[in-house]
Amino acid sequence: MEVPVFLSGTIVDLSGRTLSGQTGEAFLVSTRQGRPSAVGLNCALGAKDMRPFIEAMANFSEALVICYPNAGLPNALGGYDETPEDMAKVLKQFAMDGLVNIVGGCCGTTPDHISAIANAVKGVAPRQPPPDPNAGNLLLSGLEPMIVGPFSNFINIGERCNVAGSRRFYINMDEGLLDGPYAMSKFLRLLATEPDVAKVPVCIDSSDFSVIVAGLESIQGKCIVNSISLKEGEETFKERAQLVRRYGAAVVVMAFDE
Repeated sequence: MEVPVFLSGTIVDLSGRTLSGQTGEAFLVSTRQGRPSAVGLNCALGAKDMRPFIEAMANFSEALVICYPNAGLPNALGGYDETPEDMAKVLKQFAMDGLVNIVGGCCGTTPDHISAIANAVKGVAPRQPPPDPNAGNLLLSGLEPMIVGPFSNFINIGERCNVAGSRRFYINMDEGLLDGPYAMSKFLRLLATEPDVAKVPVCIDSSDFSVIVAGLESIQGKCIVNSISLKEGEETFKERAQLVRRYGAAVVVMAFDE
């Protein structure tokens, strides 16, 4: 059964990142395989502070855009001071600028806030989602998005973490001594704690598909799987291709001729 999927993330502060460190655009790339009907942001920020991040999402996605801000930022006592009128005025401008399709309120908002917002946007035309702004491009993500298209230069994939061939990992040269799925999961989770590294997409590689699956389960961004092929038969190829697609990864297909 197909049902509409609405996805809403939270930008935790003015850095423009989620709690796990992704930008809004990287969040959209990471969840794109779910074909959401609507995407957007809620909580953490008031409407004024949320605007640049909502605008970035509106320009990046062909889905409907959700915006549920807080009633401003918390005061010293943990309350929220933005009035229904002030919040409604800001969200009306969002609507008039063609940024949003669904508006509401999160922390600190009351029925009066929701009523004021509804009255403010009444009669304003909703955002018209554009054609896919990234059509024809390869979208990948770590903590930040990576767009590969006709405009891109040559892109090199580093292979410094290949335990089967890298001299940097000579202690673990014999991969048969490793618990592959455990090692893959642990390494990727450690990698996620290093923002300078985790900002780029990851390419996961193994001849054991269970290790690939462990990697897919441990990455928040959209990665590349290296690789699948028809070497083990068409049915196995289809099963693996469907699984990779379900996790939202890109994939290298090896064209073996034997």
